[in-house]
Amino acid sequence: MKDTSLRNIIFFGGFIILTGAVFCLFINPWCAMIFVIGGSMMLGIFIWEINKRKEKLKQLNSYLSLVCAGHYELDISDNEEGEISILKNNLYKVIVLLRSQNTMLEKDKRFLADSLADISHQLKTPLTSMMVMTELLEKEKEEEKRKQFLQVVERQLEKMKWLITNLLKLSKLDAGTVEFHNVSIPLDELIHASVEPYLLMMDVRNISLKTDVASGSIQGDFNWTTEALGNIIKNCLEHMENGGNLEIQTRDCNLFQSVLIRDDGCGIDKEELPHIFERFYNGKKAKKDSIGIGLALAQTIIEREQGKILVKSELGKGTEFEIRFYKMIV
Repeated sequence: MKDTSLRNIIFFGGFIILTGAVFCLFINPWCAMIFVIGGSMMLGIFIWEINKRKEKLKQLNSYLSLVCAGHYELDISDNEEGEISILKNNLYKVIVLLRSQNTMLEKDKRFLADSLADISHQLKTPLTSMMVMTELLEKEKEEEKRKQFLQVVERQLEKMKWLITNLLKLSKLDAGTVEFHNVSIPLDELIHASVEPYLLMMDVRNISLKTDVASGSIQGDFNWTTEALGNIIKNCLEHMENGGNLEIQTRDCNLFQSVLIRDDGCGIDKEELPHIFERFYNGKKAKKDSIGIGLALAQTIIEREQGKILVKSELGKGTEFEIRFYKMIV
């Protein structure tokens, strides 16, 4: 409230008290005195409340200035009653929300910085290898060695292509720009589409495949769900010896349909299990050219479809991935 408004209130309050006192004076002098004293007390209390209100508003304004400057560590919660206290509590809620968002932004910045560092590291290795191979190709005259160098370059290009493609997929999922088409997917079609790209690899490596797929279907996006299961199957194959066994089974429960993918590979250490879905994480048993992004992408997709991935593993005996697709999302 402006000072001019306060002066007007004092002026009109004083005028009313004076007018009332003059009127009461014609009735009784004591009545006029009581009216003046009572009116002055009421006017004083009213002015005191206005000044108190002004101080609280100034305090809230200073809080807002601090918040605008980026200071979110303010505790201005108020348990008193009144409009100012309600405004103060609402401002406190806004500060808590901004504080939470600021923490999330800082976390995202750190994650982005770490991701960029990991990506640059992952791309640097194949790029360096290709640069070396290119220099050798320029000097090499023997045709057989030139073919070998070209094969190395081709493998590194495939690795870079796979990395960039999956990073783009992850970025789209993180940004929420991917539209999932929720349809009914027959389990047999899903398993067949997930395994098909790796059948040749399994044949070359003499890996046997056993499937036990029950009739039924799940709700989800066919292409993205196939991508998730395919990445898990690829991870299993990378950790299996030639001549191993891969088993895929489906299970129907009251709450969910599950797909179980088992291998008899090297297994995963208990200390590493909590980290296998982290981006760019490579365990002790990972291959040298492993990037560590396939399982992260699989988990992101399944969680986007409100599903869940569980893992059980034992060193030297293999690993089991259970992908749960819930029938009803509460």
